[in-house]
Amino acid sequence: MLQIDILTLFPSMFEGPMTESMLWKARDRGLLDLRLHQIRDWATTRHKIVDDLPYGGGGGMVLKPDILVPAVESVLDAAPSGTPVLLMSPQGQVFNHNMATWLAQQPRFVMICGHYEGIDDRVRQLVVTHEVSIGDYVLTGGELPAMVIVDAVIRHIPGVLGAEGGAERESHADGVLEGPQYTRPPVYRGVSVPQVLLDGNHGEIERWRRVEGLRRTWQQRPDLLRTAPLSEDEKYLLARFAEEDAKRRRA
Repeated sequence: MLQIDILTLFPSMFEGPMTESMLWKARDRGLLDLRLHQIRDWATTRHKIVDDLPYGGGGGMVLKPDILVPAVESVLDAAPSGTPVLLMSPQGQVFNHNMATWLAQQPRFVMICGHYEGIDDRVRQLVVTHEVSIGDYVLTGGELPAMVIVDAVIRHIPGVLGAEGGAERESHADGVLEGPQYTRPPVYRGVSVPQVLLDGNHGEIERWRRVEGLRRTWQQRPDLLRTAPLSEDEKYLLARFAEEDAKRRRA
């Protein structure tokens, strides 16, 4: 079982996602122990104040280190040594497939959801092991990124997905996007399902899916191909795609 501890000022934001879809299945099957911790529980003032004005001036409020550091240390009290502590931050490493699979292999990890203008940097220095971003943009708080990461991670826990090996076949698993998917009816508004998918030859179907996945990656995310492990035949296919694109541009 994977245990995920999330420190947040807004635990109610997680109530919907926690009771739906894969997240609910993972918890119901005993594969995920998701625990929410209200940061204000560690505040010692009457009004549960957790933030203050930044030194040096500037707009916004900053979450206090004497609240967050004890909160993280308390949550980590019985955790294994080396438990990852993730700070949701637009300045962090961009979250990706490899990080999701790595986190899924941990027995436990902690996530800190910042808010307001940010957190006192001493929190990062004292208790954070990884700063993580879900993209080059700024959100109001770390709650939505935390939900995205949890959803991506639990898909790699054995037994969560219905189809065995489903996570390994998805986009980004090996640096190549998934090819197109089809279902009934076989013809819709004049557009037919590719015949190879109807013939029942599973070897040909797998080859077709790989080719179309490569084509889609070339068209939509060519940056992924720089590091994708490709065979010589697949590199030849990419050269063909490049020639086809050049011909279209000249036409």
